[in-house]
Amino acid sequence: MTPNEITYLIPYFAALTLSLGVLFYAWSRQNARGAASFSWYMVGQTLWIAAFILGLISKSLTTKLFLDTLQWFAYIMIGMALPVFVIQYTEQKINNPKFIFGMIYTVPGLLGAALIGDFFFNWFHRDPKISPLQYFSVLSYVSTPIIYGYAIYIYLLTIWLLYLLIRRIIQHHNFYQVQTLLVATGIFFSVFGTILPLLDIRIYPQYASTPFTGAIGNLLVILGFSQFGFFEINPIGRDKVFEALVEPVVILDNNNLVVDANSSMLDLLGQTSNEVIGKAAKEVFATFPIPIKQYMQVSYARTEANFVIGGTTICYELTVWPLYNERKEMTGRIYISHDITAQKELERELRKLNSELEDRVRARTSELAEAYDTTLEGWARALELRDKETEGHSRRVTEITLKIARAMKISEDNIEHIRRGAILHDIGKMSIPDEILHKPGKLTEQEREIIKEHPDTAYKLLSPIPFLKKALVIPYSHHEKWDGSGYPQGLKGEEIPLAARIFAVADVWDALGSDRCYNQAWQREKIIAYLAEESGRHFDPIIINIFFSLVEKGEI
Repeated sequence: MTPNEITYLIPYFAALTLSLGVLFYAWSRQNARGAASFSWYMVGQTLWIAAFILGLISKSLTTKLFLDTLQWFAYIMIGMALPVFVIQYTEQKINNPKFIFGMIYTVPGLLGAALIGDFFFNWFHRDPKISPLQYFSVLSYVSTPIIYGYAIYIYLLTIWLLYLLIRRIIQHHNFYQVQTLLVATGIFFSVFGTILPLLDIRIYPQYASTPFTGAIGNLLVILGFSQFGFFEINPIGRDKVFEALVEPVVILDNNNLVVDANSSMLDLLGQTSNEVIGKAAKEVFATFPIPIKQYMQVSYARTEANFVIGGTTICYELTVWPLYNERKEMTGRIYISHDITAQKELERELRKLNSELEDRVRARTSELAEAYDTTLEGWARALELRDKETEGHSRRVTEITLKIARAMKISEDNIEHIRRGAILHDIGKMSIPDEILHKPGKLTEQEREIIKEHPDTAYKLLSPIPFLKKALVIPYSHHEKWDGSGYPQGLKGEEIPLAARIFAVADVWDALGSDRCYNQAWQREKIIAYLAEESGRHFDPIIINIFFSLVEKGEI
């Protein structure tokens, strides 16, 4: 073979190399959807180009006839594999699959039979002869009706396949639109390129056009491999997703006719698609337990429905969403029914568990509160045992304080904190030496300062206990005065916590009415006069008025 002949063949070998590369790539990914059928399509294309090259360089008429027959068998393989690939790739739902696939396999099968009969009846190669080219020679013969018939079949089939691909382009997102467009364009160049020889059109003089149109198609496919992940990232057909949904789904148009229903909905209805699609929804769902018929005039809705099947209560959540076309016009509604029986059962169990936990927490809290209160009362009794003269003082002053608090409409939760604070009001005196605490005569200034330390002592003792945080205001602030002359902080007016202001009245009332080593009990009238005199100085005037009203009623 001369250098010029080799140079002439280089474009054909390049086209063959491209076909082989695409074939090997697709063959290595046969587990991907459509990869196996696409591989057989590429086997047919590669076989055709190889037979074409061998037929070009061969010189014998018999050899050329054999290789041309081999090219026709490659066409048969292409005609059988290509539609299978497109249907698999687009996940097209075929309404009459037996007929469609029967046509796909029958027509190429008849062509194969005709090729075999050609050896005896010349159905294909009528008047074959060798026509010389610049460097090689080609086989030429008169095209028969069988050839034209198969060509028409292939072109019509390809138009239908392109229609499927274009429809998938419209339905998919941008990434898959470009991917599918490359598939469609590659098929267009490969298949419709065979029209050029029939019309005696050449891309370049002295070269056959078909290998080059196939090569262009393969270049587009290779671009898809490298940039858009052919057989690496495949779109999932929306019809497949719709059918695979576990939730029953139905679509109604604006006239409330059933447009589509998935398998789950048909199973729930106990009907077939032919019995449902196109029918009025009010008839289809007349006795349906999920209330679809009640939501046929709304755009959005969400509701729940309960019904009993075989003694078991089933709960469904129905969601209604509108559907719009590309012009933003509402074309119908989709109804999605979600079985939430397990969710509802779980919610019931959780509510039951929460209720049980709350009961246990309340019981435990009550036990702890009782334990705390018992401890507090123990502390108060211990303090009274130390100071015999104040025995019963904590109990009495607590009762009076609570009466005033209830008269002021204070909540029971806060009254409980006031009660604890009243019980512990003198807990700070535990740090006062006995000789000062029990001194019968007048205290010195230094001894008074020691006495004044007991609110701070109470604060230091009780503040680390979170349970007593709200009760602490009485032990710490019950010696504060309305005019700001009290201790330990010198608070004034409403700066003094309300509980401490209430307790101060009750504390002074009981202290002045009780015998002490340093003071004899006062008469009731004298105490009342003293409290009235100290209203606005020592005591909150409003609380004094409430206290006097209780005294007048005989409640104190």
